[in-house]
Amino acid sequence: MALNFHAHYAGITQPIETCLVGSGGFGRSFIAQARRVRLVNARIAVDVTAEAAGRAFASAGIPASEIVLCETPAEARAAWDAGRHVAAGRLETVLDLPFSMLVEATGAPEPAVRHSLLAIEAGRHVALVSKEADSVVGPGLARLAQQKGVVVTPVDGDQPSLLIALVTWAEVLGLEIIAAGKSSEYDFVLDAATGAVSCNGVTKLLPELLGHWLPGERSVVATSVERARILGQAFPLRAVPDLCEMTLVANATDLVADTAGFHAPPARVPEIADLFAEASRGGLMQGSRRIDVFHHLRLAEEASFAGGVFIVVRCEDETTWAMLAEKGHVVSRSAGTAMLYLPRHLLGVEAATSILDAAGLGRSGYGDDYRPRQDLIAVAERDLAAGTILAMGGHHHSIDGVGAQVRPAAALAADRPAPFYLVADRVLTRAIKAGEPIMLGDVAIPEDSALLAMRQRQDALFVREMEEAGLTASEPRAVNDAHRGAMAAQ
Repeated sequence: MALNFHAHYAGITQPIETCLVGSGGFGRSFIAQARRVRLVNARIAVDVTAEAAGRAFASAGIPASEIVLCETPAEARAAWDAGRHVAAGRLETVLDLPFSMLVEATGAPEPAVRHSLLAIEAGRHVALVSKEADSVVGPGLARLAQQKGVVVTPVDGDQPSLLIALVTWAEVLGLEIIAAGKSSEYDFVLDAATGAVSCNGVTKLLPELLGHWLPGERSVVATSVERARILGQAFPLRAVPDLCEMTLVANATDLVADTAGFHAPPARVPEIADLFAEASRGGLMQGSRRIDVFHHLRLAEEASFAGGVFIVVRCEDETTWAMLAEKGHVVSRSAGTAMLYLPRHLLGVEAATSILDAAGLGRSGYGDDYRPRQDLIAVAERDLAAGTILAMGGHHHSIDGVGAQVRPAAALAADRPAPFYLVADRVLTRAIKAGEPIMLGDVAIPEDSALLAMRQRQDALFVREMEEAGLTASEPRAVNDAHRGAMAAQ
């Protein structure tokens, strides 16, 4: 992705003023880095309370004398005019200040939609960091913004934006993409001396894994299956955020899930080109242009994939790829596929490029055809009784007893599977058996739900276009005949 960034942004002469909503890990890193970015300012922050927003400024090194806790629009305006940093507990308190871009990083679906709509209606661009809301209504928000003459964009620093860039870069180069994805957030780190495996602060003794660390002459796929069996006894091998992020990529690029729950193999980096090849070449994929994730296995002294992103491409010229393999590129055993990757995502540290592209250049990281191609749906992992509150919580914004799958998008209906984050924090109205998807009619959603209303608006926008193109409501418009055939064969 050759680009001189100074030249790329040379036409932007005034700093982009931003308003951050949600000052967790992403938001705080954004505030801290913005102090060092010449073309981006972050003087407005909103959190559940003004005090919480103020603490985010303080933790990023802003002196207390420069932070004003504001409860009213008048207080916010006075603080702004005085050159201070404005901390508030509600977006409405600061909405009249002269910022051009909202950075929505709450991670909470209902508030994220409300904040985004307020910003769009006020003529502000939106950096939609909250992937939870994006997986339900992101295409609709992007379309509404376009109609208002503003931009909704994902952000560099999170995997969807980085992977969309990697996929489209490869397409421009004429590379045929077999698969695209990311490594899950936390590595499995093996102690080769003891067989202990550590992941996200948890360590388990799994000496059996030592016998499956290197595939040797065995199938890489078969080896990964044995690793999954062993690791699955001690660790979860599916994380909803991974599937959520890949749903966004699918909606921007027309890639599809090879299997609704993903393969998610435990793997070492040199094996990725083999694993994410087509089954006819000994890999996992039943077709091309598929999305998936892997769990990075490594030794403590080896570098992490750092939740980075990858593509697996077809090696169409034997001589070229033999030369590239000699230079250290990851090429499969058959020499038929290769992995190209970006082993980083830097959260708010690199968000400025997306802000400059959107607010400064009018360009969205989604591209020009962001639409509902795939849905992230909720599936019961155990029997759930009527009356169960599907409470979302934890770092991964998961729901106890509920997993996720990625399936072709469909308009909402009582008898259709519901989007995962649309059912979050709702009450089940009937019992659900393990393995069953949760239907929209199985949950009680308040009539004033901004998320539900926005999803209904999105369905109206895009289902009409699908119908005009002769497609059914549940069939993604951009999935070509080959992809449809591959999905039907699953």
